[in-house]
Amino acid sequence: MKVVVTAEGTDLEAATSPLFGRCPVFVLVDSETFEYEVMANPALSLGGGAGIQAAQMVVQHGAKAVLSQNVGPNAFQVLEASGVKVYRVGAGTVRQAVMDFLAGKLEPLPAASTSAHSGMR
Repeated sequence: MKVVVTAEGTDLEAATSPLFGRCPVFVLVDSETFEYEVMANPALSLGGGAGIQAAQMVVQHGAKAVLSQNVGPNAFQVLEASGVKVYRVGAGTVRQAVMDFLAGKLEPLPAASTSAHSGMR
């Protein structure tokens, strides 16, 4: 299964990002092999709509789950409508987030974990 982890860096040892729509990169991980692909977040610097754009990209890349510290309502709506489950992770590494997911330690979020526009700087 392909899972996306919001990250601050470009490998499995990178820290998870506290943001979804404005995270620096997404790490797309095959949960069976731990092979991964890093995708720069094209929505990072958008003035608005970053969560929606980021969520659409994640869906287009075939992710079945998103592991992030926070996800706003607009991104959550896009992901939910596309059948992508969202799981909240704590601070840690991309690898640890995926391992916690595989171990069943993460519960799917029933709704967004933050308010709209909370990631704007």
